[in-house]
Amino acid sequence: MSSLSTTEVAFAASTEKYLELIGHLELPESHSMTHSDLENLLSGEGRELMRRLMEDHLRIRACGDDVWKSVTGSDGIERTHKILRERTVMTVFGKVRIKRTGYSRPGKSSLFPLDAVLNLPEGIHSYGIRKALALEVSKSSFSEATDSIRRQTGVRMHKRQAEHLSRKAVRCFDEYYEQTCSLLPGEAEKLPLLILTTDGKGIVVRKEDLREETRKKAENARRKLNKRISKGEKKNRKRMATVASVYHMERFVRSPESVAGEFAPESESEKKGRPRPVAKRVWASLEKSREDVIREIFEEALRRDPSNSKKWVCLVDGDPHQLKSVNRQIEKFSVSAVVILDIIHVIEYLWKAARVFHDEASRTSEKWVSERLLGILRGRASLVAGGMRRSATLLKIRRSSRKPVDVCADYLLKNSPYLRYNEYLGEGLPIATGVIEGACRHLIRDRMDITGARWSLEGAEAVLKLRSLRSSGDFDDYWKFYELQEFDRNHYSKYSDPAILDELSSKEFVEGKST
Repeated sequence: MSSLSTTEVAFAASTEKYLELIGHLELPESHSMTHSDLENLLSGEGRELMRRLMEDHLRIRACGDDVWKSVTGSDGIERTHKILRERTVMTVFGKVRIKRTGYSRPGKSSLFPLDAVLNLPEGIHSYGIRKALALEVSKSSFSEATDSIRRQTGVRMHKRQAEHLSRKAVRCFDEYYEQTCSLLPGEAEKLPLLILTTDGKGIVVRKEDLREETRKKAENARRKLNKRISKGEKKNRKRMATVASVYHMERFVRSPESVAGEFAPESESEKKGRPRPVAKRVWASLEKSREDVIREIFEEALRRDPSNSKKWVCLVDGDPHQLKSVNRQIEKFSVSAVVILDIIHVIEYLWKAARVFHDEASRTSEKWVSERLLGILRGRASLVAGGMRRSATLLKIRRSSRKPVDVCADYLLKNSPYLRYNEYLGEGLPIATGVIEGACRHLIRDRMDITGARWSLEGAEAVLKLRSLRSSGDFDDYWKFYELQEFDRNHYSKYSDPAILDELSSKEFVEGKST
């Protein structure tokens, strides 16, 4: 029998479907179809053609997997009994059935060499389905994600299945970054600044997943309304996620006056001149403590710059616990780093203080903030703090009314070691945490703050990691790494001599056994 006729026999089901589809397109009725009708026909029937092609191909691959007398597992036990078993895999083309030979022994798990060569996952869903689902889950709710998968592939799955697969999809997350951080673009290696930054954002979770202190507050709090959570009650239903980012930048020298002038809209030329973050990685964790995530930030930075030869800049928001954690890690890793308080948080305090002296939306209020901001940017935070306090005293403003002024002054004095903006600007260092603010918005608010959503800890953690991979531009590379790790976990590690898998995956070997 010629190789052509062998191919015709092997792909008979696919050929039948292909000819059927051609027949549809040759009918006179097809000439009245709109392009939309054609798209619907070809996407549906074309998917069935792809499914048959895959199934026919796998049938050929199965012809050579029963040649060994026995297969020995990593446990050292020889499996001598052969048995043919069928397995179903839900692929991006639909349900595919695969018959393959298993090697077994009473009381021991069977080994299926073809499963290993194909790197079939545990469970029925293919990696193609899992990857598509992971991308959808990173963008929308689990229900919307499963609907999208059904429309794209015809494969139906329950919401619980989607949650389960999402958790599995990120189990190599930490390992991936530990092993691949050295693959930075050349541009990043040349840049002088390495920026480390972190922030926190609350996510509403189920009561059992709250941290202990928050859970006690939630249990002790009395609901004011039966139908909904009222103002102030929601905070006792949130667990804080720690958001982190590490990236490289060029220096950008500026004057205090130019920064103070940024109250005005930025021109296009100024935007183009501003350096952009390079090799930016963002991530977030609800499960890990803030201390653990901040430790990870420094570990990531050390993987990028083991000798600490770059200028490390830690941008913080002034939270005392955050500052303590950052300084602890600097000491622990014995690295040189400058800690800078985000100027945006300083401005927020100034605006609150300004309302004590002026109307909120007035020009005088804006002028008051601008003048004090300029003083702080010139390195005179302590003088600014003392000046606003004296003004409140001279104006005989009541203690209760002047509270925002005292809070702002205390904030400036307490954080004065991190407010040397005149030095930072002269060195071309960043003084604002725009990257981490954007990360909080993208990773958490845009996806996790769905009205009425109450997350499980594991489900939220999985979604945060998937969104982190996409935001960092690492998703596709991670998925390749993930499939390799799954191959080792599910297949390679189960054989005493994995070399037989190389034999089975050889094109010559398969063709020789199938003719």
